Amino acid sequence: MVVQFFFAAAFSAVPVMLYMPPMRHLTLFVSAIEELTRETRGYRRRVVPRFHRAFWCLLRAASSSTN
Repeated sequence: MVVQFFFAAAFSAVPVMLYMPPMRHLTLFVSAIEELTRETRGYRRRVVPRFHRAFWCLLRAASSSTN
């Protein structure tokens, strides 16, 4: 029973380790993510409110059609 739990925990942690970069590359990874968010900030400010309005419009239309 303990061995099965060990193998289940070990194999479930493998995908997490594959997605997480090694510690020596972590600062480069974080700096790349920060740079990406800085570059897309203006685009997100224009697009996100439009998606928000469209989502609420669709939600209102769906709720009014069920009544």
